[in-house]
Amino acid sequence: MKLVATGFLVVATVIFFAARSQEAGGPAWVGYVRAAAEAGMVGALADWFAVTALFRRPLGLPIPHTAIIPTRKDTFGNALGDFVGQNFLAETVVREKLRRAEISRRAGEWISREENAERVTSELASVVRGAVTVLRDEDVQAIVEQAIVTRVTAKPWGPPLGRLLEQVLTDGAHHKLVDLLCDRAYDWVRDNHESVMRVVSNRAPTWSPKFVDSMLADKVYTELVNFAWAVKTDVNHPMRRAVDTFLVEFSGDLQDDPLTVERAEQVKQQIIGHPDVQRLIDSAWGTAKKMLLDAAEDPSSELRKRVREGLVSFGRRLVEDESMRDKVEGWIEGAAAYVVNNYRAEITTLITDTVERWDAAETSRKIELQVGKDLQFIRINGTVVGALAGLLIHTIASIFFA
Repeated sequence: MKLVATGFLVVATVIFFAARSQEAGGPAWVGYVRAAAEAGMVGALADWFAVTALFRRPLGLPIPHTAIIPTRKDTFGNALGDFVGQNFLAETVVREKLRRAEISRRAGEWISREENAERVTSELASVVRGAVTVLRDEDVQAIVEQAIVTRVTAKPWGPPLGRLLEQVLTDGAHHKLVDLLCDRAYDWVRDNHESVMRVVSNRAPTWSPKFVDSMLADKVYTELVNFAWAVKTDVNHPMRRAVDTFLVEFSGDLQDDPLTVERAEQVKQQIIGHPDVQRLIDSAWGTAKKMLLDAAEDPSSELRKRVREGLVSFGRRLVEDESMRDKVEGWIEGAAAYVVNNYRAEITTLITDTVERWDAAETSRKIELQVGKDLQFIRINGTVVGALAGLLIHTIASIFFA
């Protein structure tokens, strides 16, 4: 294109000199051709200078305001960054673009398909496997002990246990447990006649006759069976009321009695310090890690199945529930608005910093390669328009000043 544009200049120059040599004594139209060619030369040279001055110094001369792109590259980068930040990263523009994109509906339609939900589930499983594999067991174990065990043991157990027991008693949920205990007690007494006989016999005085011990044991056994049956069948039995009273008082003591609270703390320390409990705490992460890896590896695992079903269900809700879509769109727009409002400068520095790192000469060359073809048309147009303008000026001058 440079050759083509230069060719226009050469043609105009040749025509000018040819016409100029024939103008004296020649026909009148030669003057018009000479004027057009002369103006075309001027236009071509002027536009050549303008186009060349963008990228380098014409003829290597230090003319002011030339080599504009190499010398003002950083200024252009800053201006471009500001332009993008103000016109493309404005909150209203971002919100409007996201609203028209209907991201939530499109995402819902995509994720509601079984094959896509399976793909997302597989990717999530890969992320879980990678994260679990990267984490060091000792670090996670330390977090478990500090964040969970320490926090659980830091506060007294008595008051919350007391409140929990009080709520259970208020709701009457403990009655089924009492019924179970009464049933088991009756069954045990009924099925352990020999044990009761042996206990009574062992407790009897050595001088007591055996038949008396046997009669006494039978009597005790009968009374125990009757008592256990009465407790089992009578919901208002004094024994049951005594249990209720004890539990109510105990729940209050767990909350308010310092001695009971202290004993609860001692029990807590004994539980935490028990070797089996310590081994359970130490192995908690290892067990959880194995479960996660196994579930992530197995496409038919319950975990992956539930995740897949949850994704499909969520996708369908996004498609069918307009209020759900509006809520998700609000979250997306809010997140995007927060990013552009708080990090607009950091985003635009991607442009300015990149431009600053470019070599000035290389940048000028790359830009010229991208837009140079169109710029050469400016030179061609300058030659043609200059010629037409020169022809017009010469015609007007000939009419008015002939």
